[in-house]
Amino acid sequence: MADDNKGCRNFPRIKSVRAYVSDSKGGTDQGADCHDVVDDHWINGSATLPIANPMSGYEQYSATRKSWGINALGSLIVEVEAEDGTCGVGITIGGEPGCFIVENHLSRFVEGQDPRNIELMWDQMFRSTLNYGRKGLPLQCISAVDLALWDLLGKLRNEPVYALLGGKTKEKLPVYSTTGRPDIAKKLGFVGAKFPCAYGPSAGDEGLRKNVEIFKSWREKVGPDFPLMLDCYMSLSVPYAIKLAKALEPHGLKWMEEFLPPDDYQGYEEVRNGLRGSNVLLTTAEHEYTRYGYQLLLKSRCVDILQPDISWVGGITEARRVIALASASDTLVIPHGSSVYSYHLQYAFRNCPLAEYINLSPKADTIVPYFGGLFPDEPLPANGFIELPDRPGFGVTLCKDTLRRPYVRSDADSKKQADRNINFKPSDKAVMPF
Repeated sequence: MADDNKGCRNFPRIKSVRAYVSDSKGGTDQGADCHDVVDDHWINGSATLPIANPMSGYEQYSATRKSWGINALGSLIVEVEAEDGTCGVGITIGGEPGCFIVENHLSRFVEGQDPRNIELMWDQMFRSTLNYGRKGLPLQCISAVDLALWDLLGKLRNEPVYALLGGKTKEKLPVYSTTGRPDIAKKLGFVGAKFPCAYGPSAGDEGLRKNVEIFKSWREKVGPDFPLMLDCYMSLSVPYAIKLAKALEPHGLKWMEEFLPPDDYQGYEEVRNGLRGSNVLLTTAEHEYTRYGYQLLLKSRCVDILQPDISWVGGITEARRVIALASASDTLVIPHGSSVYSYHLQYAFRNCPLAEYINLSPKADTIVPYFGGLFPDEPLPANGFIELPDRPGFGVTLCKDTLRRPYVRSDADSKKQADRNINFKPSDKAVMPF
């Protein structure tokens, strides 16, 4: 007979947290920063075909996105190592400023911890950064640590992350492509294509006419039945968004994405009200952070699809909360980019029916890894689908060839922080907590 008193196996504690940047900036190997590419890359825009963005109103910064520093920070790679040498990896944007936050602040809540206590570590990281965080860079840092923790736990348990989240709800994921060439995306087997809006309100009526002409041109190339979406990257105004959506609807616009700044919650409601009866879906939230912002979007029912970036929103831990909130109103969640981190999450939840693949080949004509050379074994879409291999954690291997650790802490400092968590004892005093 089995010993019913036998406890669970012991897990190695977390030994160290390390934060790296990639020194391969500005080339064809962009790492986590999909905008840190060569100057003539389609995703950067050009003088002949710009990409509308929040800086489009300033002439000196209107043509290309790199001109105003969209790639200023670069990649942030976090590695969490357990006492037995097992490592988990999380990647985001954040560069050296992000490394500083991870090494000098967030590490204290992780080193020495039981790797199964991810919820506790997330809560401590979030609460401790409230005075300067809540959104933006600090949440990207928390996301990278959180993703590394899930990767580590999956490896320690010898299970894929999607299994830790509850298992598969689908055997493979259909994928659409964000691209500069929708016609090539169709030939490659993707189920749809999204391309950037070229002109914003500062280009006036002429710019709006050009937007319509560009869309019509792609529609003619891909035919009437291939879904086409438009990425507006926080560049429009309420009246312009309504006018553009109405102009493009007759040409089969599937959805219009992130057309306002992320904090303009009332504006999103106004666009929704201005498009009542329209078949154009409204989507956003790539640049939203934590469940609190998503709750506002869901409460007003101003969008049809939420698009969190799993490497920015707060990692797997916070993303699954967003997905749970969305499921209560039958709102779909189609994450922005983030490759394997999105794929595992989407495998595990029913209201995540479609994946995004951002084509980062310079001419959008070949399928290349989203994370560049950081994950040589990154799974890639084929014939319109992503199929995840049955590997522990996120199932990918970090290549460290281009990595540099800007803020190296001593082993003694790491041990001091670890001892604080290992030796922590909760209070013996019982109190009513509410």
